[in-house]
Amino acid sequence: MTRSGLWRVGELAKRTGVSVRTLHWYEEIGLMSPSKRSEAGHRLYAAEDLGRLQQIRSLRQLGFSLDEIRACLGQRQFSPQQVIALHLGRLDQEIALQQRLRARLESIAARYGAAEAVSAEEFIQAIEAMTMMEKYYTKEQLEELEQRKGVLGADAIKAVEQEWPQLLAKVRTEMENDTDPADPRVQALAKRWMELLQAFSGGNREIEKSAANMYRSEPGVAQQYGLDPRMFPYIQKAIDAGKAS
Repeated sequence: MTRSGLWRVGELAKRTGVSVRTLHWYEEIGLMSPSKRSEAGHRLYAAEDLGRLQQIRSLRQLGFSLDEIRACLGQRQFSPQQVIALHLGRLDQEIALQQRLRARLESIAARYGAAEAVSAEEFIQAIEAMTMMEKYYTKEQLEELEQRKGVLGADAIKAVEQEWPQLLAKVRTEMENDTDPADPRVQALAKRWMELLQAFSGGNREIEKSAANMYRSEPGVAQQYGLDPRMFPYIQKAIDAGKAS
């Protein structure tokens, strides 16, 4: 950088990672030109030129073509703030994707560390289940569920994970035996069902609806967790019977 705060093309290329050839090309196509020239005719870039370069690179990362970028930057109403807002929005999306990927990997790592050996099929099932959650739960719901994990703690989560299969087996037995949903045995099971569901959802009815929708729509996921779609109306009848009494 010169004493006057101007950047030579080689220095600018070195600091920004944008090649000299690219900077020359931007000038050739009328996308960005240096504000000044030295007495010897060398290109000199000022702060406003760097601001334009930042806008160009941001829009390129957003997938805009050079012709589209030139058209955007040529509009008086298209401000630098808009470019930054667009780029920040894209970054937020990418960060959210990376965070979900991290959560997947952490979950798999936890399962791997909890046993001497975890089969490839178990890893696949874990990934499938998490993918399904992203399909049926909103971003806000997934974030709330992550917070619930922190509130409950690892020991409580493990206890619930161990109890659910036992509870589902008991519900299936009563259902297959055609036990009246108003029977005290089924009533006790329905009560515990709701307690575990609320521990999972924190009492958020929308999360509970999303969970039910996922299990009804994805028989493979439901089967993986020992759920039979017929259980939902059976338990609901038990809940309704309990309210009626």
